[in-house]
Amino acid sequence: QVQLVESGGGLVQAGGSLRLSCTTSGSILKINSMGWYRRSPGKQRELVATLTAGGRTTYDDSAKGRFTISRDNAKNTVSLQMNGLKPEDTAVYYCNAKGLRLSLSPFDSWGQGTQVTVSS
Repeated sequence: QVQLVESGGGLVQAGGSLRLSCTTSGSILKINSMGWYRRSPGKQRELVATLTAGGRTTYDDSAKGRFTISRDNAKNTVSLQMNGLKPEDTAVYYCNAKGLRLSLSPFDSWGQGTQVTVSS
């Protein structure tokens, strides 16, 4: 089993900042990519940012210039620094990791989510 646990969500005023973190545990051999997704009320889950083991990043257009994804490969953790938050960033944010277990079987795991609420 591979477990992901997010932290750092909360309530913040528009223009403020939050930093989300995601820690992993379990029988992990290698993580190929980690990322953040979010689900707003009434919407489907959408990509926010991803980061590969090699350092390649992908950002949704709404996150570019405001959010920064970073990763500690040694600790298999990923963070999302969110600046200039807007009310439309309000959502449940989910951490995702894809890689290989010690058994060499692939995994694609999700955390339970952390709520981010931005007030106007």
